[in-house]
Amino acid sequence: MLKGIKNSLLSIAFPVECRVCGTEVNSTNDGVACGDCWAATRIFSGDEMLCTKCGAFFGPKAAPVQVSCHQCDEHHYESASALGIYEKALAASILRLKNAPIIPYRLTELLRQEPLGDLLLEIDLIVPIPLSKQRMIERGFNQAEVIARSVAQGTSIPVDSHTLVRTTHTPMHRVGMDKRARELTVKNAFKVVRPNLIKGSRVLLVDDVFTSGSTASNCAKALKKAGAERVKVLTLARAVKIN
Repeated sequence: MLKGIKNSLLSIAFPVECRVCGTEVNSTNDGVACGDCWAATRIFSGDEMLCTKCGAFFGPKAAPVQVSCHQCDEHHYESASALGIYEKALAASILRLKNAPIIPYRLTELLRQEPLGDLLLEIDLIVPIPLSKQRMIERGFNQAEVIARSVAQGTSIPVDSHTLVRTTHTPMHRVGMDKRARELTVKNAFKVVRPNLIKGSRVLLVDDVFTSGSTASNCAKALKKAGAERVKVLTLARAVKIN
C-alpha cells in the first residue's frame, strides 16, 4: 500500500513519459517504460528455443534437442545468457542506462531470478566489458560495470573493473551493424593487465546488449589467454537479428 502511495505521489510530482509508447509511467520500479510495455517485452523464461552456446533466439517454444546457430562455433566463451529480447521496455531501459547509471528495480529483480541466479554458482569473478579511455571520458561511467555491480549485489562474488582493458578506441556498435564490421573493430582490442587475478578463475563477462558476440568473444579470448578457466557471458538483452 505504501509503495502504491509513493508511486502515485511521484507520478504527480515528477511524471515520466514511457520511452516506448509515450503514455505515463505509473511505477518508479519500471524506470522509463510503462507496465504495458514491460508486459509486451519478451523476457526469457527458459522455455524458448535458443542457441545452446550464444543464446540466439529461434522461437518461443523450446526444441526437444539442443540447437545451434553455428555462427558462434569459433567464439571463445562457453555460453551466453540474456534477460530477454532487445526490444520495447528492455531497449528503452538500456538506452537510458547509456546516459545515466541507473538500473530500474524491475531489471534488478529479473537479474536475480532463475536460471541467472544458478549461473552465479559457477562464477569466481564478475568482469564488465570495458570501454575505451575516450568513451569513458565522454560518458563518465561504464554501463557494463553498473550492470555487473547489480548482478554481484547480495553475493560474495567480486567485480573486477580494472584487469580487462580496451586498448583501442573503436566506433560505437549498433544493433544493425554488419557482423564483419563488428569483428574487425574489436579484433585484438582487449588485453588483461593483471593476469595473476584471472588465472584459474571462472569468469562472468557482463554487458548491456549481445548482438553478434564479437566483443564478448574477443574479451573471452584475452581472459583465457591470461589463464581464465572458463568464461560465460551475461547481458541484459539479446538482439534478434544477426547480420
